[in-house]
Amino acid sequence: MPIYPYRLLNVFAESTFGGNPLCVFENAEGLSDQQMQALALQFNLSETVFILPSARASARMRIFTTGYEMPFAGHPTLGAAHVVRDLLQTGNSLTLECQAGVVPVLALGDVWTFTAPSKGASEVMVCELSGRQVAALLGLAEQDLLSEALWVNTGTDQLLVPLKTAEAVRRAQPDSATLPHWPPSSLGRKTAYVFALDDAAQTASERLQVTSRYFFTKQGGGVAEDPGTGSACANLGGWWIATGRSTPASLQIAQGEQMQRPSRLYLDVSADHQIRVGGRVVEIGRGVMNIPQS
Repeated sequence: MPIYPYRLLNVFAESTFGGNPLCVFENAEGLSDQQMQALALQFNLSETVFILPSARASARMRIFTTGYEMPFAGHPTLGAAHVVRDLLQTGNSLTLECQAGVVPVLALGDVWTFTAPSKGASEVMVCELSGRQVAALLGLAEQDLLSEALWVNTGTDQLLVPLKTAEAVRRAQPDSATLPHWPPSSLGRKTAYVFALDDAAQTASERLQVTSRYFFTKQGGGVAEDPGTGSACANLGGWWIATGRSTPASLQIAQGEQMQRPSRLYLDVSADHQIRVGGRVVEIGRGVMNIPQS
């Protein structure tokens, strides 16, 4: 019976049990699409990654949620890079192939940074709902919105909702009864990334502080929250560019506090509109799965 080793990691973690959990299978050769999907459902994390050889990059990664495959996702990219560096002894610079393209990844110790596959050419569209309707989906008032909600795609499309204050971000509470009215993404996902910029607060490294939360609908109904979302952070970079804010820019994003999974993400938007997202990766365990042959 084939044995498939895997690793458990926390990404964007500033402590052992913070950040966004991830499972990475070290070598997925021999697994079918159906088996990968079944394993992602078995682990029941937001994403599970399967590493494969690549002719175009250091390695190829396939990213599965509990219900479908993703073309790109942020925290799986950083976690996969952490594992690939150890497996292949690549050093601190490597590339990962995914459905969205080849993603460059760099490390400084255990802090990893990826460059969004959009290469600065973000896709941005106005949300089809009014401000009042968007606010109602999130249990907020229209006056809580900073500006209109936008669909942004720097690797995978998500709905970005800028709010006026961090307090409004913390107060957001999507109503499951409104789920039929949520607009779907190109993958059929219903998501909302709510965030607030604190223009008065910057870290010692001069990073602008941002408070964020990411909501998504679960299979079978209801709304879940993600503790640390790298793809949405990259889309925040796309939003930054699309709304004409000055570059270069450096931001630090806090997410996951309400879930008791505090995450810290670093976003840099260069003068030529390259978008980079980073965070610390912590490995917390290893194991093997015994998969019977079909």
